[in-house]
Amino acid sequence: MTDNLPQLDRLFLTDSGLETDLLFNRGIDLPHFAAFPLLADAGGRQQLTDYYRRHIAIAAEHGTGFILESPTWRASQDWATLLGLSPAALDASNRDAIALMQQLRDAHQASGLPIVVSGCVGPRGDGYRADPGAEAAAAAAYHVPQINSFAAAGADMVSAVTMTTMAEATGIALAARAAGLPVAISFTLETDGRLPDGTALGHAIAAVDAATSAYPAYFMINCVHPDHFSVLFETQADWQSRLRGIRANASTLSHAELDVMTVLDAGDPPALAESYHWLRARLPHLTVLGGCCGTDQRHIAAIAARCCS
Repeated sequence: MTDNLPQLDRLFLTDSGLETDLLFNRGIDLPHFAAFPLLADAGGRQQLTDYYRRHIAIAAEHGTGFILESPTWRASQDWATLLGLSPAALDASNRDAIALMQQLRDAHQASGLPIVVSGCVGPRGDGYRADPGAEAAAAAAYHVPQINSFAAAGADMVSAVTMTTMAEATGIALAARAAGLPVAISFTLETDGRLPDGTALGHAIAAVDAATSAYPAYFMINCVHPDHFSVLFETQADWQSRLRGIRANASTLSHAELDVMTVLDAGDPPALAESYHWLRARLPHLTVLGGCCGTDQRHIAAIAARCCS
């Protein structure tokens, strides 16, 4: 599968806002917004299993494929240190996360549902803010241990989500190439449709491609509502062919507004689904659809119903 990702040829769904769903909808405490520690006990593991099963069922109902993103967005060393975990414990957690995804795949793909197991990588810092001092080489070195854990555990690919800088995205792509895993790069955008440091999305994609000999299998957008970036696709541009996926926020609020909220803004699932349908009409190669902050299975079900008909 690592040589021929099936989501490049047909529609795939993926999950929604795992952390916001667990925290706000399920009432589960997530220190430092990290979901992977739930793997360590039976109750937390069951919560994760139930979450993924709800989303897999939507894909099965609508005849799409499904990408299982591991719950490892915060499972890199700086965050693990805050959580009191050693490098060895972190490696075990990342491998265990991939093993759980593989168990779910084995349980569901026998029915003909194609499933891809992806190791999810998050930013070293905050997914809302850019690190002005980020360098590609340092980012590659930082993310290598987690990506190597995914490779050793048998993941099909890596997905880097909420990337805020070209440098970190480039470093992750280089680390994935060294590990022999395909990688998808997903950029966080602001309400102006640009990366948090002001970089235009098309420029960021072109820069990462130039620095990595176009190694990423594809690029995505996440952690922003379509209202904030749809204008980018009112006219055609060459870089748009590299964009394959959307994981939008439920809310139209800015990151600054969302960061201080104590209740969840779940937005309007049918309206969000309509935005996805509009985007797919302009980007027929958009084949990976999921959600980010504030979304849950209701949003994915609405997107599937609107985009798979």
